Amino acid sequence: MNKTFLCLLLLFSVNLSAQKTDHGLKLQIENLVKDFHGEIGIYVHDLSKNKIVELNADTIFPTASIVKIPILMGIMHKIETGALQYHQRLKYTDSLFYSEGDDILSSFKNGSEIELSKVMMLMLTISDNCASLWLQGLAGGGKSINQLLDSTGFKDTRVNSRTAGRELNRNVYGWGQTTPREIANIMERIVKNKLLSKASDEKMLRLLGRQYWDEEALSQIPPGVFTADKNGAVNESRDEIIFVNGKRPYILSIFTKNIKDQSWETNNETWVLTRKLSALVWKYYHPSSEWEAPFRN
Repeated sequence: MNKTFLCLLLLFSVNLSAQKTDHGLKLQIENLVKDFHGEIGIYVHDLSKNKIVELNADTIFPTASIVKIPILMGIMHKIETGALQYHQRLKYTDSLFYSEGDDILSSFKNGSEIELSKVMMLMLTISDNCASLWLQGLAGGGKSINQLLDSTGFKDTRVNSRTAGRELNRNVYGWGQTTPREIANIMERIVKNKLLSKASDEKMLRLLGRQYWDEEALSQIPPGVFTADKNGAVNESRDEIIFVNGKRPYILSIFTKNIKDQSWETNNETWVLTRKLSALVWKYYHPSSEWEAPFRN
């Protein structure tokens, strides 16, 4: 075990030992989710007072499109080492075509050029799957990204799709897997410039701050507050991880699986619950704020 990993493990252990549960918030969250038809995991970290709420926080859940945060890590690592350049031009080919969904990149003509930075924007801002799979390959594939995750202290967050040896995990969790606590810790280390480097972490935070899909947890945060967010959705799972830089900054991680309501309308049970959870946490930390974020059912 290398010295860097030991130091990270020690710092993580010290941080955990200093954390205390916010029992008031935990009770409200438990009351809100008690009748949910599915499995749910929640992790909340009040960054100003170092208090947490955890509910199945170490249970492994499907990431759906939140796997794009580990892919982002892999690409930024390649940029740091000089293997890739943020503004380098790439050539799109028909072999990259991904037919599912409304991906913008899949509409490109064979031989079209695009900057790496714009492919990253497409992956994170609109969750373009064609862009994401292209970037996964450019990052060295799932195996390389998983090695990076392991070296930075994350044992449960993994890329499964198109990754040799991860076939059984893919059958269970899909493209990727994580826990509410681990993905929140990844976000926190980005926020605190403790994941890759200050320059890389700041760039990742800016990229995660440009989110098109803003109708669930994000919809409950006043638009004048900076947020960094990624969400994901497949039939049986709806997830979201969000950093909110309010007067009391916090990170909220919500993951579900085996959900009963698999509809895709705005009144889907999981999405309604996500909005309620986000509104609850925001108002709990900002009870007399001049900002208003009324809950939208």
